[in-house]
Amino acid sequence: MRDRAGARGRVETVMRRMETSLLDGTWGAGAKLPSERVLAQDYGVARNTVREATQRLAARGLVASRAGAGVFVTDQLRTGFASPWGQLVADHPALRDDILEFRRVLEGATAYFAALRASDDDLARIRAQMDALERTREADDKTAEADADAKLHEVIAQASHNAMFLHLHTSVLGVLREHITINGTGLREQTADASGLLLLQHRTLCDAILARRPEEARTAMQTHIDFVRARVGEESGLFETGPTSGGEPGDQAAGKKGRRSAAPKLAGRSKRGRA
Repeated sequence: MRDRAGARGRVETVMRRMETSLLDGTWGAGAKLPSERVLAQDYGVARNTVREATQRLAARGLVASRAGAGVFVTDQLRTGFASPWGQLVADHPALRDDILEFRRVLEGATAYFAALRASDDDLARIRAQMDALERTREADDKTAEADADAKLHEVIAQASHNAMFLHLHTSVLGVLREHITINGTGLREQTADASGLLLLQHRTLCDAILARRPEEARTAMQTHIDFVRARVGEESGLFETGPTSGGEPGDQAAGKKGRRSAAPKLAGRSKRGRA
């Protein structure tokens, strides 16, 4: 009886540690888990303990076995409760400003905590992703540039080392990944200077994080989001003058109020207005 209770306790402990790796982004969606042998060594348990913990995660849809290939992380955490939003944003352009307003708060915080908490490996990933963004800019590949932009925001969120921030980025803000890519591509095609300005903003943001200056990182991220809000607002007609990093909260509220009054007219707009 005692042995069975001890075995259950070990399985539970291993499962919790594996869940932590899912939550903190150590194992992202699509990642292959280390082998049973490696995990058993890491956790200091028998392989059958790891096997049972993995089976429990699989039963909840968090991982899945592929015959002959191994065990992989599903996208359950990414899509768990965000799936309707992509279509809603496409059908209701006025929601874009709500998303951008939310991004300003959330991503300002992720940048702040990334500057405080990023490990050396996190900083290396941020630096590498910034380099990738610059290469796509040099190649004038706007689609690849927008995708690299979205991935940069993702690695910054991971570097914040806050499970809830990361969860929002990979579930509700799975919408944001699509939104960053859509808006990024649209803005880069909108004016000749937009791509260069976006690159400069990302450089400023990454420099602040790499230098571990949290307040500067938050300000840089919010300035970036404000730029996107203003440009998207001008392009779609959501408000006459978009908020900027120098604006007061009241100015932003006024802009949002104006957007609300226009929202009913926008609901039926064609997809041509998409950023």
